[in-house]
Amino acid sequence: MDPSQDINLNSPNKGLGVDHSDSLAEVPVEGAVGNSVNPLPPGLTEEEAEELRTELMKVEEEINTLRQVLSAKERHAAELKRKLGLSPLNELRQNITKSWQDVQTSNAYLSASATLDDITHSEAYKKTQETLSQAGQKTSAALTTVGSAITRRLGDMRALPFSNSFR
Repeated sequence: MDPSQDINLNSPNKGLGVDHSDSLAEVPVEGAVGNSVNPLPPGLTEEEAEELRTELMKVEEEINTLRQVLSAKERHAAELKRKLGLSPLNELRQNITKSWQDVQTSNAYLSASATLDDITHSEAYKKTQETLSQAGQKTSAALTTVGSAITRRLGDMRALPFSNSFR
């Protein structure tokens, strides 16, 4: 079976081709093997240093392999989401909906909501609301009167003989 067709999600070959020429393990890593320029730390023999370098190289190879596996799994997950019709926008929408539901059930939100409910049913709130409503009505009436006066004045100006020079 071709490794790029491997459907086992736990396979390290998932989504990876047979060609390993671009393997990151072949790339030299700073601080790994070939550190003969730096002196050995005190109390460390050459043999121990070599063992540590070998272990470091193996760990770095494992890290690179895990990065490749993770990348392949991410590509596979993206492909599955695409096939299921799950777009990033849909995921974002679902995340926002879930987060909003979490907020609405939180103690802080419920407490703030109860406090706001108490405020909106208080006498001070009702008086303030009534006063602002009356002020809004009076402002609206005043603006209507001003608008009518301006319209009438412009009409009067059009009737004057010199207004034809502005047309």
